[in-house]
Amino acid sequence: MSRISESGTPIEGVYGPKDVQNLDPVRDLGEPGAFPFTRGVYPTMYVTRPWTMRQYAGFSTAVESNRRYHQLIDAGTTGLSVAFDLPTQMGFDSDAPQARGEVGKVGVAIDSLEDMRLLLQGIPLGKVSTSMTINAPAALLLVLYQLVAEEQGVSSTEISGTIQNDILKEYIARGTYIYPPQPSLRLVADTFAYCRAEIPRWNTISISGYHMAEAGASPVQEIAFTLANACEYVRTAISSGLAVDEFAPRLSFFFVARTTLLEEVAKFRAARRIWAHVMRDEFGARDPKSQMLRFHTQTAGVQLTAQQPEVNLTRVTLQALAAVLGGTQSLHTNSYDEAIGLPSQKAATLAVRTQQVLANETDLTATVDPLAGSYAIESLTDDVEAGARELMAKVADLGGAVAAIERGFQKAEIERSAYRIAREIDSGERKVVGVNAYTSSDDEPYEPLRVDPAIEHEQAARLAELRDRRDNAEVARRLTEVKQVAQGDGNLLYPLREALRSMATVGEVCDALREVWGVYEPADVY
Repeated sequence: MSRISESGTPIEGVYGPKDVQNLDPVRDLGEPGAFPFTRGVYPTMYVTRPWTMRQYAGFSTAVESNRRYHQLIDAGTTGLSVAFDLPTQMGFDSDAPQARGEVGKVGVAIDSLEDMRLLLQGIPLGKVSTSMTINAPAALLLVLYQLVAEEQGVSSTEISGTIQNDILKEYIARGTYIYPPQPSLRLVADTFAYCRAEIPRWNTISISGYHMAEAGASPVQEIAFTLANACEYVRTAISSGLAVDEFAPRLSFFFVARTTLLEEVAKFRAARRIWAHVMRDEFGARDPKSQMLRFHTQTAGVQLTAQQPEVNLTRVTLQALAAVLGGTQSLHTNSYDEAIGLPSQKAATLAVRTQQVLANETDLTATVDPLAGSYAIESLTDDVEAGARELMAKVADLGGAVAAIERGFQKAEIERSAYRIAREIDSGERKVVGVNAYTSSDDEPYEPLRVDPAIEHEQAARLAELRDRRDNAEVARRLTEVKQVAQGDGNLLYPLREALRSMATVGEVCDALREVWGVYEPADVY
């Protein structure tokens, strides 16, 4: 009797050599750190150094978020991951009408260079790697980070981290886009070129399947649409005049880890193998670093439940184990109370401790790729790869990721998957502990962490004070330069940097680009 995987393929009761008979161990497995990187992107993986332990944090004001970052560093976090509020993600200042009721709610509000200074106060930017989950205004937040590092006396060549900067998945699954696809892709390519010249250790993009998975994408859909988007970014960069091996080593990826441990491990292995072949065979990349799929993982927030929230500790542990067995480069473990509200300090610390137990109290770091050669894992890897390649071919037949987005293809496919999952939960076919199975009527009430609504007024007052004392003529001149370059073909990050240095706000710079490029209006046409 077989079960059906998340991606819709059978999981057999028993696997053996016959199930992987088409696998060429030299071509498809190889050695860790060698093409096609099925077994991991580094020869020693965690044997010499564990994965980077990140915690995604950011709420309320920059001061409050800074306090949480220091607590996480003290708890043993080795990399920061910044969450921004919705107004910042959409390029609106905290005093904009569109920001009303959302300031500081799902992340930290960053309106200006002054906010970024407060956010990073006392954090050694030359030593800490920072990931920033920001997309449409990613270039702005990157140069703000660079400016603060310079003020700390840290050279731009020393800072390291990642900006998500993955605008295509916003059109597919998440919705925090601003501009139409083509100018948005130009901004991505400009960021690639800028970082190559100015911030060489920075990962210029984190191409994300995570948000598509949270919207309901299956594992096959997650990696297929992510890699199709990645191909679009590579083509855009090459078209802008960059050679593939000049920018591809700084590409990175971001995936989810679900509780379906075996398929998740197979997904990560398949993604590495597909990407290695695409980069070498389609784009002609010769640098092995260009062929490596390096990725960050976050445990599956969508699988956390508000009912019996402590059970989420078990879910997160299983998800983290899948990420580690799958060969992730960095990992964020969700807090058990995130289905209810912002994570409490206790829950955030426990999430870090989960990773520390895996790294220090198990034998996961004793050997590289411990599941290699498993009949089940290798067969599932083949299944996921075949399904993903088939879906990528459909995107290509539609003209590539942007053309498929404009037809609504990816969105429609994900919505069908999400509907199937919802029906299975409603019918009880898919069991969720505490929700439709093993429920309890005596769950204790849980009081979540809440953001004080007064911070919206505080941010607005700080913005008014900033505008009163800055050189507004200089700001206007710098914003005009931004618009002029946006109308031409120069690299936009240089005028963006000078505008932000002059104390132009994030919203003002984004508005300048809106004047030139307009805003994206989605068409539901597929």
